[in-house]
Amino acid sequence: MHSTNAADTFVLVSPDCPAQAGQAPGREGSVAWHQHRLLAGAPYALTSDELLFEVHALRGGIETAEREAARAAFFAKPQACLRASPLVKRYGWGVHHDAHGRIAIHGIETEGYRDLSQRPGLTIVSGMRSRRA
Repeated sequence: MHSTNAADTFVLVSPDCPAQAGQAPGREGSVAWHQHRLLAGAPYALTSDELLFEVHALRGGIETAEREAARAAFFAKPQACLRASPLVKRYGWGVHHDAHGRIAIHGIETEGYRDLSQRPGLTIVSGMRSRRA
């Protein structure tokens, strides 16, 4: 099984992100909309793997009884980590993975974002660019 989980890591907003502040994605049902809804409503409740699979299951209409098999199939192949999330690339959100791998989002304009982006001992990585340089 492949995993996207990380610990003690902060994903910065992508260098080419157009947002100056964390924005709620407007297109209901999109990957970004689901990720934002799940993370804004319950910070540090999910790991990256749990978030990615939950969004996959919601968008695919996977029933509860089918989820165990669907999760195994989903993670049988490598998945993109949250550095490639539209929240990081387009909507101005940084993603913090705590010591237990649980995640929360922080708008680029917030004090929490600034503090995490400079925290000693935390691995800091940039979000992926949307376009080639």
